[in-house]
Amino acid sequence: MNVARSFNNWRRYRQTVSELGRMTTRELHDLGIARADIPSVARAAIAR
Repeated sequence: MNVARSFNNWRRYRQTVSELGRMTTRELHDLGIARADIPSVARAAIAR
């Protein structure tokens, strides 16, 4: 079960990073996210 949970968390992290990475700097700014903060925002998203 732990392996499946880890894999799902990794998939959600990669999906979040990918989606945020496709956004323009302007769109990220509107959300209050700096491009350098994408990995930490993605980690926080899977912690929910």
